[in-house]
Amino acid sequence: MTTLTTRQRLFGAAAFAMLFGTLAAQAQTGSGQTSTTGTTAQSTPAGTTSSMDQARQADAGAKAGAKAGANSGAMGRADHKMLSDIAQANMAEIDTARLAQSKSQNEQVKNFAQKMIDDHTKALQEVQQLAQAKGVTLPTETDRAHQKAAQKLGALSGDAFDRRYMDQSGMADHKQTHTLLQRTQSRASDPDLKALAARLQPTVEQHLASTQQLNAAMKQRGTATGGSGTTGTSGAGAPASSGDMGGTAKPGASGKQGTADPANSAKPGT
Repeated sequence: MTTLTTRQRLFGAAAFAMLFGTLAAQAQTGSGQTSTTGTTAQSTPAGTTSSMDQARQADAGAKAGAKAGANSGAMGRADHKMLSDIAQANMAEIDTARLAQSKSQNEQVKNFAQKMIDDHTKALQEVQQLAQAKGVTLPTETDRAHQKAAQKLGALSGDAFDRRYMDQSGMADHKQTHTLLQRTQSRASDPDLKALAARLQPTVEQHLASTQQLNAAMKQRGTATGGSGTTGTSGAGAPASSGDMGGTAKPGASGKQGTADPANSAKPGT
């Protein structure tokens, strides 16, 4: 009996020891996991992004920067060319108008030329402001074709100069500019360039109307003098005119010319 009881006690002690050892091992394992977790938490503090999150943020920033650049930065090649062509057209009108101011003896032609200087200088300033905002470098002088035409014009004088100036700079060049502005509005990608072309077009149309009026007056005067070569000089016998060639008066406003009303002609640039 005593032996049995002693064995039971020994068995119970052994079982208790095994249970205690198991609990101790589990406690150590849990402590190790807690330590590892704590180390991981320390290596990635709260509020710190992972490398993947940083890559995503960088990609989003690059896309935002590209979008901002597209809205306010450099123009495409085609838009750049159209803006440069508009600048060239304005510079050419200014150059030939200054030539007319110095060579023409016709006050109406000189008034028209001064209006061209004023209007196209203002237009050129708008073109330059847009170019600066878009990072576009514009030409500082007219191209070879415009320079060659100006040289030929400068070699003339008197009536021949006035007729060539009005036909070339007054009519032909303005028609080309009108077409350029229409093309820019329909084909340009940059909205600011489109808006600039739309603002400049009415002024060019006014210049074309004034050219038609002045050309009609000059032809009528040449007919009245029998082609004696007095066309282009001021004096008696000159047809009535508004004097302001800025396009405020409509073609054919005089009513004393006895010629077809230029206002009935086709719309400029179409």
